[in-house]
Amino acid sequence: MKPIEILKEEHQVILGVLQVIDAIVSKIKKGEKIDNNDLRDIVDFIKTFADRCHHRKEEDLLFKYMIDAGVPKEGGPIEVMLSEHEMGRRFVKIMEDSLNRQSVDYSKFVEGASGYSGLLNEHIYKEDNILYRMAEMHIDDESMKRLLEEFEMVEKFEIGEEVHKRYHQLSENLRKKYLA
Repeated sequence: MKPIEILKEEHQVILGVLQVIDAIVSKIKKGEKIDNNDLRDIVDFIKTFADRCHHRKEEDLLFKYMIDAGVPKEGGPIEVMLSEHEMGRRFVKIMEDSLNRQSVDYSKFVEGASGYSGLLNEHIYKEDNILYRMAEMHIDDESMKRLLEEFEMVEKFEIGEEVHKRYHQLSENLRKKYLA
């Protein structure tokens, strides 16, 4: 599998959780009861799978290869993606803070979750249709092979070999529960 294909597959898992977030936000706005553990699981998914794993591969590896291949870091797509990653982290912080009380602050959770979902849906579209195409045009085959090896090292040694599987299962379970 190629590095860009891996990132796109991870996007599909993230998009599934974004659909769940949108469904939960809708339920909260209607006054329906939500399992607070699911809210915590969503924040954990975002912080670990979306940020520590997926965004890490982009920020520390893919973007480096793109810059080395001549794509500018400032004034273009890489700068925009980095900025959006930071905005996403701020939305996740709002979500996380809403859960760090004796009782959940649902209005704060909705604020952070709605912002995150809207941002990430657009962000993923831009990466899949602009940034990744640029990467494929600029990064040579030999560098892509090294990038793939580095992705594998992140998975194995920094994230843990079973983490992907666990978060894929979490995504699937949440989708069954909230999107059925």
